[in-house]
Amino acid sequence: MQNTLWYDRKLKLKQYMKQQKIEAALLTSPSSIYYFTDFYSDPHERFLALYVEADTEVEILFVPQLDVQAAEEAGKVGSIVAISDADDPYQVLAAAIQSPQVLGLEKDAISAARYERLLEVLNQPRCVDIEDGIVALRMFKSEHEIAKVQYAVQLVEKVISHAVAVAAIGMSELELAAEIDYQMRRLGADRPAFESIVLTGARTALPHGRPGAAKLEEGHFLLIDIGVHADGYCSDITRTFVIGEATQEQRQIYETVLAANQAAISASKAGISFAELDRIARDIISEAGFGQWFTHRLGHGFGMEVHERPSVSAGNTELLRPGVLYTIEPGIYHPTIGGVRIEDDVYIAADGSAKVLTSYPKQLIQLQLGHH
Repeated sequence: MQNTLWYDRKLKLKQYMKQQKIEAALLTSPSSIYYFTDFYSDPHERFLALYVEADTEVEILFVPQLDVQAAEEAGKVGSIVAISDADDPYQVLAAAIQSPQVLGLEKDAISAARYERLLEVLNQPRCVDIEDGIVALRMFKSEHEIAKVQYAVQLVEKVISHAVAVAAIGMSELELAAEIDYQMRRLGADRPAFESIVLTGARTALPHGRPGAAKLEEGHFLLIDIGVHADGYCSDITRTFVIGEATQEQRQIYETVLAANQAAISASKAGISFAELDRIARDIISEAGFGQWFTHRLGHGFGMEVHERPSVSAGNTELLRPGVLYTIEPGIYHPTIGGVRIEDDVYIAADGSAKVLTSYPKQLIQLQLGHH
């Protein structure tokens, strides 16, 4: 099954290339290379690329010399070419392939300097951006991929449980974030999917705030937005708590966000548009009088990276289809009371129904914390 999976992905890529009249593609995004070969590496400044021809069986993975063994063990690919630190990678590339007249590139994933060198060594091919074709393939997840995402979700929910257990009055956001990141690794995650967000007090009104020296205090919101990267795939979840007893205003904000979250999830199914999901959640928040404090889209796709297509936003009239994976994360960010965001991971199954992958409780939890 595994080899068939990667063969099918490359077959679809070649079909797309033929439709676009692209002779060959050179993929340089580590995530895309992983998607088509099952080999992942962060090459840093070194050269890593997958070369595929549309009408032949030629497929070559160019890897730094130090990654050859790992690539041979994991890579589901025709051949592997090693590039030592003493080599000029562009000369190695030019010697290994026939220069195509039309070359597909992920233009977002290549620097101007590398682009110019490729043009130089490959006799000035016409370069076509194939990002859209790859993104379209990656947007629809298989059950195999969803099983990996579900594993990443299970890990991150254990981390949230641990964070709530160790949180204490007087602990700083940074201290709790450090505990979270340690716990991710301890439980088996490869790394955080993004910089962990731990915010308290009025700082919870910063949608993408970074943990700082602010300390956990009675009466404050505590917002935790975290995800892990495990076995190639991400999770992404947000839960907001109240430390001690919630005020009436905190309860109202929380229950409004929860209602918006639940309504958008309930409406999720094949055939509805992403824009409609955003409207459903936004209307609930607006009708409660908090519309001006919901300042971002309802959600986003994810998978191997934490932000992928589709965008769950007012401007996206695409319809949900089986295979799409996305977040539902409405929020209210009041500058003095604080902010609440509740985020779940949702997948549209083969029958068109929505499957919620996250299961951490969503009812308002009032944390009774000890002192640090």
